[in-house]
Amino acid sequence: MTRRVLVSGASIAGPAVAYWLDRYGFDVTVVERAPAVRGGGYAVDIRGTALGVVERMGLLPRLRDAHVDSQKVSFVDPEGEVIAAIPAQDVVGGTEGVDLEVRRGDLADALVDVIRDRVEFLFGDSIAVLHDDGDRVEVAFDSGRTRTYDLVIGADGLHSGTRAHVFGPEGPFHRYLGCCFAGFTLPGDLGPAHEAFIWNVPGKAAVLNAHEPGTPVHGFLVFARDEPPFDVLRDPAALRDLVAAEFAGAGWKVPRLVAAMREADDLFFDLVSQIHLPAWSRGRVALVGDAAYAPSFMSGQGSSIALVGAYILAGELAVRDGHAAAFDAYEKTAREFVETNQALVMGGGSALLPRTREELDARNAALRDPELLPGKQVSAASLGLALPDYGLAE
Repeated sequence: MTRRVLVSGASIAGPAVAYWLDRYGFDVTVVERAPAVRGGGYAVDIRGTALGVVERMGLLPRLRDAHVDSQKVSFVDPEGEVIAAIPAQDVVGGTEGVDLEVRRGDLADALVDVIRDRVEFLFGDSIAVLHDDGDRVEVAFDSGRTRTYDLVIGADGLHSGTRAHVFGPEGPFHRYLGCCFAGFTLPGDLGPAHEAFIWNVPGKAAVLNAHEPGTPVHGFLVFARDEPPFDVLRDPAALRDLVAAEFAGAGWKVPRLVAAMREADDLFFDLVSQIHLPAWSRGRVALVGDAAYAPSFMSGQGSSIALVGAYILAGELAVRDGHAAAFDAYEKTAREFVETNQALVMGGGSALLPRTREELDARNAALRDPELLPGKQVSAASLGLALPDYGLAE
């Protein structure tokens, strides 16, 4: 079995697959464009099958300590009056007291910490050239270093550079879902703890998500747009202007969110999109997490399916005779689970971002009946795969 592996990306899927590969005896290097693990960030959910992955990694106690415990979601009308306040699980799914909600940076830190002294990390670098000659993969990095690996795993997100090297431009695989979002932090004085507020007018949503008392509040500004605004993605000033223009004249606390968005040093702006690939590997290169099958942040399942996919990919490499058989088994085992979770975006998206007055009125009426909200669909999808047992290297 091939043993020397390069993993591109040190967010969620990358450290997770590196952990399992190391446990199975592979020689692992992780390369990450950023200078360090990205801290902070909005909360992500770990539920269903993914809980079994972090439990097998020994991370459950640490992540329970980091749990932010959102308890209630309050929906407000354009003037800020509360329409309905409902348990968070009815909207985002999960089981109270079982599932986890942690800041993305806390999850990334936990994943990296358990392998920091076991695998090599190359921060501040990325793959510049990748050549798979059938027997090995020759990699040239932006830093100028060159190395040879048996396998390369792309875990570098929605706009994966590894995927571009192997499969070509993103366009054919990128499914734009008709909206954009900006996420950022604000001072922690805009709402009570453990509660989210969602404000809507047709085609627009503003979200405040408060966790522990006195900690920063996470804000989101989400808006429908027929065509993706590719022209502003690499222009921070232009994208801030775009978001501000979309929410000009809005009521409630939206002006404060827009002002905070303009000043935020952690602003994250992107298209709400999914990745759909006909295959998750080619030759000696495989993809995992958002690089292979981003479900979009509206699904609430991106981190969970990344953890599950990483576990399965590493496990199949450990037990199969050769990488080709392992990559094939990884996809056959995980694809149905992934596609079920990708399909959640329709329910989650309509709850967060009704696009017309009719859709908004129907959503508001559905708030009175938990059976009509997406929570149960999310919970069912998150449990849609039983984890295989690959055993562990001694």
